[in-house]
Amino acid sequence: MSQSRLFSSFHLRSVGFPNRIGMSPMCQYSCREGFISDWHLVHLGSRAVGGAGLILFEATAVSPEGRISPLDLGIWNDSHIEGLARCVRFIHGHGSVAGIQLAHAGRKACTPPPWQKGASVAEADGGWRPIFAPSAISFSTDSVVPKALEKGEIQQILSSFFEAAKRAYEAGFRVIEIHAAHGYLLHQFLSPLTNHRQDEYGGTFENRTRLLREVIQEVRKAWPEELPLFVRISATDWVEGGWNLEQTVELSKQLKTLGIDLMDVSSGGLLPNVKIPVAAGYQVPFAECVRRNALIPTAAVGLIKEPLQAEEIIEKGEADMVLLGRQLLREPYWPQRAAKELKAPVPHPIQYDRAIP
Repeated sequence: MSQSRLFSSFHLRSVGFPNRIGMSPMCQYSCREGFISDWHLVHLGSRAVGGAGLILFEATAVSPEGRISPLDLGIWNDSHIEGLARCVRFIHGHGSVAGIQLAHAGRKACTPPPWQKGASVAEADGGWRPIFAPSAISFSTDSVVPKALEKGEIQQILSSFFEAAKRAYEAGFRVIEIHAAHGYLLHQFLSPLTNHRQDEYGGTFENRTRLLREVIQEVRKAWPEELPLFVRISATDWVEGGWNLEQTVELSKQLKTLGIDLMDVSSGGLLPNVKIPVAAGYQVPFAECVRRNALIPTAAVGLIKEPLQAEEIIEKGEADMVLLGRQLLREPYWPQRAAKELKAPVPHPIQYDRAIP
């Protein structure tokens, strides 16, 4: 069989990934009080059985008020660790690497799951107030106006990320990804469209990026040196005067010096009703630009559907990994199909030997 680049191994610090295919974090809205459920064990575990080299758990809230919805996964309490660890053990037992995305939703918190209507969940229905953001600017006309974070509340958020990283290590995760994309709290601080602060966390590029850099420093204090740390970032807001690719490259250079090992490069999500030129692989050039100019490994995302498409991204050096989202919802065993098409050894558990040549 020919040597497929997509199915070549990849190493970051002490962690080896069996291939360059990962599962993007995707909220499942299937938790109560932040506790993982059997749904997650089957949902995430099946993608590990299917052969993905990295399984990233969905956006996992570092505090109750940081949840996107009341049904989000959480890691703000020690009691969350046991359930997470069970799922991690299963994933590692089938040859994949388990990672977790640590997140705070900021002004996009307290929303209903996508199959329900409404901009926010009322307190009587399990929602909460206040909702926090860098500035008191709502996401949309029918969203709750958030409370601008005070200095002491920012310190509490930093502490929440530190404690969450400790719990992630105790649960057995081998990768942490910090969510600074898609219009959630850390992205809100990055963009001048949502950050109108006049203190050291607003205004200049240096100030707007300060909270993310401080979060990384806190997480790195709790996260072992031998384990990799990712950041997911929106490379552009797709809006004039917003966060852009040039700033993403500059920030990526800085984050590399703080101990970030890979940039997971996405885009958008900050504002509603933004026109985005969606097409196959439309975000891959962002990952390639960051990789080339910031000299840091990247993951490419966004309408990557076909094995040859993914193979070419890795072969051309446009990214070091591809992260699949919706395609792995449609096709949990996509890596096995990809391996057959690319004439690589098919990743599968020993229990399936009789069915997979």
